[in-house]
Amino acid sequence: MAAQRNRSDRSTMLLLCLFLGIPWNTQAQQIRYSVPEELQKGSFVGNISKDLGLEPQQLAGHGVRIVSRGRTQLFALHPRSGSLVTAGRIDREELCAQSARCLVSFNILVEDRVKLFGVEIEVTDINDNAPKFQAKNIDVKINENVAPGMRYPLPEAVDPDVGVNSLQSYQLSPNGHFSLAVQSRANGVKYPELVLEHPLDREEEALHHLVLTASDGGDPLRSGTVHISVTVFDANDNAPVFSLPEYRVSVPENLPVGTQLLTVTATDRDEGANGKVTYSFRKISDTQTLQFQLNKDTGELKISENLDYEEAGFYELEIQAEDGGAYLATAKVLITVKDVNDNSPEVTVTSLFSPLMEGSPVGTVVALLNVHDLDSGQNGQVTCSILGDLPFKLEKSIDGYYRLVTQRALDREQTSSYNITIMATDGGNPSLSTETHFTLQVADINDNPPTFSHISYFTYIPENNPRGSSIFSVTALDPDSKENAQVIYSLVEDTIQGIPLSSYISINSDTGVLYALRSFDYEQFRDLQMWVIATDSGNPPLSSNVSLNLFILDQNDNVPEILYPTLPTDGSTGVELAPRSAEPGYLVTKVVAVDRDSGQNAWLSYRLLKASEPGLFSVGLHTGEVHTARALLDRDALKQSLVVAVQDHGQPPLSATVTLTVAIADSIPDVLADLGSLESPASPGDSDLTLYLVVAVAVVSCVFLAFVIVLLAVRLRRWHTSRLLQASAGGLAGLPASHFVGVDGVQAFLQTYSHEVSLTADSRKSHLIFPQPNYADTLISQESCEKKDPLSLLDDSKFPVEDTPLVPQAPPNTDWRFSQAQRPGTSGSQNGDETGTWPNNQFDTEMLQAMILASASEAADGSSTLGGGAGTMGLSARYGPQFTLQHVPDYRQNVYIPGSNATLTNAAGKRDGKAAAGGNGNKKKSGKKEKK
Repeated sequence: MAAQRNRSDRSTMLLLCLFLGIPWNTQAQQIRYSVPEELQKGSFVGNISKDLGLEPQQLAGHGVRIVSRGRTQLFALHPRSGSLVTAGRIDREELCAQSARCLVSFNILVEDRVKLFGVEIEVTDINDNAPKFQAKNIDVKINENVAPGMRYPLPEAVDPDVGVNSLQSYQLSPNGHFSLAVQSRANGVKYPELVLEHPLDREEEALHHLVLTASDGGDPLRSGTVHISVTVFDANDNAPVFSLPEYRVSVPENLPVGTQLLTVTATDRDEGANGKVTYSFRKISDTQTLQFQLNKDTGELKISENLDYEEAGFYELEIQAEDGGAYLATAKVLITVKDVNDNSPEVTVTSLFSPLMEGSPVGTVVALLNVHDLDSGQNGQVTCSILGDLPFKLEKSIDGYYRLVTQRALDREQTSSYNITIMATDGGNPSLSTETHFTLQVADINDNPPTFSHISYFTYIPENNPRGSSIFSVTALDPDSKENAQVIYSLVEDTIQGIPLSSYISINSDTGVLYALRSFDYEQFRDLQMWVIATDSGNPPLSSNVSLNLFILDQNDNVPEILYPTLPTDGSTGVELAPRSAEPGYLVTKVVAVDRDSGQNAWLSYRLLKASEPGLFSVGLHTGEVHTARALLDRDALKQSLVVAVQDHGQPPLSATVTLTVAIADSIPDVLADLGSLESPASPGDSDLTLYLVVAVAVVSCVFLAFVIVLLAVRLRRWHTSRLLQASAGGLAGLPASHFVGVDGVQAFLQTYSHEVSLTADSRKSHLIFPQPNYADTLISQESCEKKDPLSLLDDSKFPVEDTPLVPQAPPNTDWRFSQAQRPGTSGSQNGDETGTWPNNQFDTEMLQAMILASASEAADGSSTLGGGAGTMGLSARYGPQFTLQHVPDYRQNVYIPGSNATLTNAAGKRDGKAAAGGNGNKKKSGKKEKK
């Protein structure tokens, strides 16, 4: 029955406590609840989700959790209901002891919002503890001569509950000698006193047994009892007296164990055993019993354990002095413990948001820290700082919390992680500090494009390279990480000579290595320019480009090409003429060759490889001119065969050969006669054909000689008339030289009239070829020669033919040859002798090749003159009238005119109206022949 009543009373108390557990808010972000003690685990405390403005199911999503400073967690969050519940049994007396109000404080963190809410829960008392005496039995000694009214203090009972549930009254069992008086101290604590109502008579009753009951005011009522044994002593009429009713002492908490705090003193005027005083603790808790030590004989009070201000800053002890009789005296000892800075600050990293994206805005929260110092006052005031020059700062929050935020933008490429050290220092003297270390990783974003190591690149590759060979490698670095740093290489689309660049060059998208897809030809193009793009794999991707110039190096892969003499298309062999009267050094012909290569690979040298008559002819090493090495003799054969080799200076050198046939004769009839004598016996049909050809040549020669005689007569008459006019009128020096011609002109005309004899190689027949006459070496202007018959020149003649004596053909003029300054060389400069240096740069060599090709092309054209204008070298028709010899070097001496002793330079000189230097010499020599 009593058990059912107790359960009913507890249910009623639980409902009342739950009703009182309604929260109230006194200020912003502060939540308060009230809950009774001794509730079961999981008991409802308050609807925390509602007070936080969240739905119950949102607590986990927002990261709502309880944070506290290392103490045992008494409350928990219910994830489903969103309620604050008890995490275990709560004992108010264990938490707050005798405090009037028992408050438990902690913080609730909403992590995604980085907000803290203070929660304060008042734990209310229930009557769960009965009053309890420290001892089960109390011995009271009383002298028999004590007068009635004497009071004997009794130990009070202790009830940990507070309020009405605490100790309320004492009751003494009925007896005939004693009564109970209840007294109250200044702090309101009630203590009992045993009052002697009637005198004692030891002989009547030496020992009295009493029961003292202590009751509280709770519902249900609880009580505790102690047995009192009263021993009646013989007369002892003096009680011990302390020197002070209350002893006070203040000591620092860091005193060593065994230090004496004070000494209490009590005196008794009795003698003997009744006057001997012993000291003991009258009222002390179990914890204090372990911390303090009292000498019962001397009254010295010492510490037996270290004091800790953070655990208890004040101690109240009660010491009693007892003599040998039955008298007691009590005194209080009040011990104040002074705080010493013996606790370092504690730093707890509550939340750390790592990794943090680079480029996050200034003020982004990095971590949430809690700082606490167990010391008090100035010793407990903590300041926090960040060690080192880091882009972070601390912001004070509530209840010892700090927020670590960024104070400038983070760049992962500069610093990928930060080792952060937080130092907490208290205000003690000397101060104590604590360092907390943690690492913050910085996450990468694609904010850097790939970068090439050079602004531009260039490389060289020899021509005729194998297909698929690696030619170059470019590298771009991206300071980002992972996919943001993965570089992909590509080429910008372009066309080269109408062909896509991708058909020439390819690039490895991963390594940046470039490959040649075809073999390059220096003669086709000499360089390639392209753009390489490096793109990362970020989102969005970033890129950069760089130019690459690929220069192709020339290789000696072209054989020299011989432009003159060219092989006739009809299978015959061209013949060059050399008069028997030619002196040593006479220019017989000139071998003209070019090389499509450039530089040293295009430098050509000529040498005589084979000759039918060794020592008769020589070949210029650099010019290719074939000269007579000695005077011709009658014993020298009519037909001389020469093999000239043309070789470049490449590695290895390439060469080509040409076979020259030189006929030695003074005139065309001599040539024909000598060729006829050289013929071997032929068939009757071949001899008839040869006869017809000889007759035709003789007829043409006679007609030509008649034309020459008439032309000489006309020219001599004009010359004679002009001499007369000069004598009478002071001379006609201003007449153009192109309006008359002398004997030198006739000789030059004779020499330039296509003396080319071709002999077939297969048959033993002799073929004489008379191509269209070449007037390049005459003094007649170009206009008068275009598409006119050679005999039409007689229409302009005003001189009688008979006035012109027939002058035999003079020996070949050997004085027209070039001086040392006119030798071939770069840009027309003096080049020394034939063993001189070649052009020393690629540009001069290539210009020389272009000039030779252009000149040779005009020289080989039988329908046009070699001129084209004074000083143009025949280039005005090709390059325009502004392209004259004053803009380019003079390379005309490199081209030999077939059938003539002149070159382009000599012909141009005569076209300009200048007589050959050897003209007078020829006249003198011809005169000597006439005399002979």
